[in-house]
Amino acid sequence: MIFATVSLPLASNFSLAKIAAYTIFGGIGFVAFIYGKKNTSWRPMVIGVALMAYPYFVSGTLAVYLTGIVLTAALYFWRS
Repeated sequence: MIFATVSLPLASNFSLAKIAAYTIFGGIGFVAFIYGKKNTSWRPMVIGVALMAYPYFVSGTLAVYLTGIVLTAALYFWRS
């Protein structure tokens, strides 16, 4: 009898550093989105959504941190 094994390839790619980055930058993105929504400013809303969504598309730990830092800096410098 042959048993099929189910493996989760993405589960092995998680590390504490990545989870911390997802939480930190996702929280910053959520706050930026809410701030932009309350002040009817589209710039913080767009960057906030980008900060919350980019970890789904970036895989490396260093890339996750660098992208988050760049987007957070854009949120700071690209304000109205």
